[in-house]
Amino acid sequence: METKTNKYIAAAYKLYSVEDGESELLEEATTEQPFIYISHMGATLPAFEEKMDGLAPGDEFDFTISKDDAYGDYYDERVLELDKQLFFIDGKFDSERIYEDAVIPLQNEEGQQFQGLVMKVTDDKVTVDLNHPLAGCDLHFVGSVLASREATNQEIEQMAKLLSGEFGCGGCGGGNCGDCGGGDCGAGDCEGCK
Repeated sequence: METKTNKYIAAAYKLYSVEDGESELLEEATTEQPFIYISHMGATLPAFEEKMDGLAPGDEFDFTISKDDAYGDYYDERVLELDKQLFFIDGKFDSERIYEDAVIPLQNEEGQQFQGLVMKVTDDKVTVDLNHPLAGCDLHFVGSVLASREATNQEIEQMAKLLSGEFGCGGCGGGNCGDCGGGDCGAGDCEGCK
């Protein structure tokens, strides 16, 4: 059985969603705030890791991951109208956290946790979309590799903590905690949300 080496990888890229032949820029990881991950830890899409495997610092890339290898199809049945009473705290509706376009944590009867996007709030219902935001889209990545080397034990430990939710962030956008006040996740100094 072959053991895979965990690699510290940093990349700058532009990510485009492609749906029905239309392309839209979704996010950009810059050289100042690159996307950083440790390979073979489940931190990225397997198809993304596969495409990045073997690339060296300075290599450029331009590839598309099909929706089937990304986040799958968009399902209308995953858009739910929930009773507004589910979002009451101490007899009052939680309008601080539950509003249109808010991403909220949810849990089902089996204790499974997931996130939903609030689409609409009415007098008695909250409409929540449980599809992944990129469901139904092919993903087109264009960029370059900034770093690719064997990960240190500390970086692997820090990524494992991050993936387990130990830092409280539950993850960092683009491999950095800039959005939540921390440092560079891949380098092991993500402090979690403040």
